[in-house]
Amino acid sequence: MPPTLTKLDLETTARLRAVIGRLSRRLRPTPAALAAGLTPTRTSVLLSVVREGRIGLSDLAASEAVNPTQLSRAIAQLVEDGLVERSADTGDRRAAWVKPTVAGKRLAERIRRERTDALNLALERLQPADREHILAALDSLEELAERLATGDRP
Repeated sequence: MPPTLTKLDLETTARLRAVIGRLSRRLRPTPAALAAGLTPTRTSVLLSVVREGRIGLSDLAASEAVNPTQLSRAIAQLVEDGLVERSADTGDRRAAWVKPTVAGKRLAERIRRERTDALNLALERLQPADREHILAALDSLEELAERLATGDRP
C-alpha cells in the first residue's frame, strides 16, 4: 500500500495535475486544426488514427476514452472532411475500421509540427536553468504517463 500523502504532497500533486492540463489545453489549438475546423476531440481522434494507421472503432473509443456516440460523430465528420476512411469489418458486421487518408496524414503532421514549434519557442524563452530542469524531468514524466496509462489509478 502506498504511503499516505501529506497535505503538502497533495498540493504539489494538484499543482502538477493543473499545469499538465494547462499545457495540454494551450498546445491543443493550432492554426492548421483551427483552419480545418477541427474540435479538440476530432483533432485527438485524427492524430490517433494517423498514429495507429488502421484501427477498429472499439479500440479507438477505448484509447480516446470517449463514448461510442461521440466517437461516431467525430469519425463521421472526419470522413466527410476527407481525413479518414471508414470501412466495415468483413468478419463482424457490427464492427468497423478507420484509417487515415493522405490528406489526414498531412494535416496531422502539420498539427504535430505546429505544436512542437510552439513548445520549442516557449522552451527557448525560458531561463537556461529552468529549461534544463524540464528536460531532466522528461524520463520521469514519461514513466508517470506510462503508469497512468497502465492503470495506476485509485
